[in-house]
Amino acid sequence: MSHNYSLHFFLKKPKYYKGGAKAIYMRITVDGGIPKEASIGRMYDPNDWISSVNRARGNSEPARTLNSYIDAIDRKIEQIHTHLKKMGIEISAGSMMNTYLGKGEKQKFLMEIFDDHNKKMEASIGKGFKANTLKGYKSSVIHLTAYLLKDYKSKDIDIRKIDHAFIIGYEFYLRTEKEISDVSVAKYMKHFRKIVNLCLAHRWIEYNPFVFYKNKAKAKDKEFLSSDELNEIANKEFGIKRLDQVKDIFLFSCYTGLSYADVKKLNRSEIKKGNDGKLWIFTNREKNEIASNVPLLAIPKKLMDKYSEHPDCKMKGLVLPVLSNQKMNSYLKEIADQCGITKTLTFHIARHTFATTVTLSNNVPIETVSKMLGHKDLKTTQHYAKVLDAKVGKDMRALEKKLAINKVNLSQAKS
Repeated sequence: MSHNYSLHFFLKKPKYYKGGAKAIYMRITVDGGIPKEASIGRMYDPNDWISSVNRARGNSEPARTLNSYIDAIDRKIEQIHTHLKKMGIEISAGSMMNTYLGKGEKQKFLMEIFDDHNKKMEASIGKGFKANTLKGYKSSVIHLTAYLLKDYKSKDIDIRKIDHAFIIGYEFYLRTEKEISDVSVAKYMKHFRKIVNLCLAHRWIEYNPFVFYKNKAKAKDKEFLSSDELNEIANKEFGIKRLDQVKDIFLFSCYTGLSYADVKKLNRSEIKKGNDGKLWIFTNREKNEIASNVPLLAIPKKLMDKYSEHPDCKMKGLVLPVLSNQKMNSYLKEIADQCGITKTLTFHIARHTFATTVTLSNNVPIETVSKMLGHKDLKTTQHYAKVLDAKVGKDMRALEKKLAINKVNLSQAKS
């Protein structure tokens, strides 16, 4: 439908009209449908009104003032029509008239709600939200806005227009146009779903467009260093100070399981003696503020002592002089090249290496590993256990030996 409209101004005779000025009304008609009328709040003498042009006759001051007022209404109605069309809102004589009069239910728009959500989140940083979490939601706003512009030719959309097709289209856009990984797509769809749930909670929408949506993304296996690769890095001597420093910080994480953010903020006051009389790391994760208590092994203890006199550590009370995440990852690539490691070495691999090579592969119970990593759910830790084929082989060989011994004992008992 074209949604063409016409706007007509006319004089309306009151019920008991006896002569004199009449009220001026406006009539909106869309595509020849049922028109809507409303008074513009002005009166005028019918002898000075030209019906064919919908304007007052002459150049007198009252005529010019009235015609100027009518012209302003004309422009306003045109702006309303353009806005409704741009936002994909149903255009009718009623919707146009109600918008002009300021009547009816206030419309809610997706990106306005999303922006408001992010502003409240920003105000709550340090009070339940982290800066990195907000960064992810801001990226969601960028992607959703780009999708709206591409597929809907608009910067925003009435939330009542969001349906299953919109959701599937957005996911397809993220995968194809933006070439975003499955895990990241799942994260952005989770952000979008949160905003939709917010709209449902406020009763701004009655139908959940996510009801038939299911994300099929599967988490990729965690990349980690083997025992040989870990030893290769540990034993490698670097003649460059920055590489040696990054290597030490990376190894510290490999033997404590702390993430980049947690190592960076780790204070010497968080290294204390535990109930066993040994040194422990008692800290809370930056990501979720869950306690992450880890016994301090000999290797990370040695690395901590190495930097006890470093200016940054002495001034700020930090355990290690951690560089920016960008620099750390950049220098780790140099370290990988010099050590002959073909894996893409990033700082987060250290945490994965702690979970797999350092702990689970050495028979540390998964419940213990989960607690040290500060995981909310044991299922998160179980994902690390799935990739330990070497551990499976080792356990099965141990079982094979046990079965062989039992078989011998059984034979001896029979004889």
